Amino acid sequence: MPKIFTTTSASSTDKVVAVADGLGGHPCGELASGLVVRHLARAGPSLDGEQAIRNVLDECNHMLYEAAADNPELTTMGTTVAGVAVIPERLIAFNIGDSRVYHVVADGLQQVSVDDRPSGRGPLFGNIVTQTLGGHDGYAAVEAHLTGSPLPTDALYLVCSDGLTDVVPTEALAQILHDHQDARAAFELWKAAIKEGGPDNITLAVVRVAGEDEPPQPPDE
Repeated sequence: MPKIFTTTSASSTDKVVAVADGLGGHPCGELASGLVVRHLARAGPSLDGEQAIRNVLDECNHMLYEAAADNPELTTMGTTVAGVAVIPERLIAFNIGDSRVYHVVADGLQQVSVDDRPSGRGPLFGNIVTQTLGGHDGYAAVEAHLTGSPLPTDALYLVCSDGLTDVVPTEALAQILHDHQDARAAFELWKAAIKEGGPDNITLAVVRVAGEDEPPQPPDE
């Protein structure tokens, strides 16, 4: 899969930023992840609360199984997803699978997503994921992990696939995010994963949530 990075900023107007990581070892992971992020983007203006987010993730799940039903070659295609939805006065982090959302805090990173893995991470468990969008021979329901908080006036979030977090320690991620501005930080995170061999898809978004009157910070050189 391609190694990509991105950076974005959001104000207190409605917006959703998400990362989807197609399942390795399954057919058409890139198709599955692309379908999900496009559906989330279209649904962005309607995401006005936790139930709306749960509903659209359920729609994504049904969509993948319906696509596979029309084309047997797509059977078991699936993807993880993680993201943040900025709605009036609230920010909601969500995930299904092992892609992650972190809040950048003064002393490091605070994980606000929940890993769908048997018991943490590590070589003992390989790439086992206990919950995904799609990914099975027949329909399987999902239960999204959601964490809501009052909308901050200025906050930084990292949304990423396990291609970043499996190879770069949390402490190193935090240091990069504290040392660099948004766009540069995204590039340096990508470089850190590549330096460790980049064995998996590296997809990430650095999301700065600013007040309505506060412009996004420019990237450093």
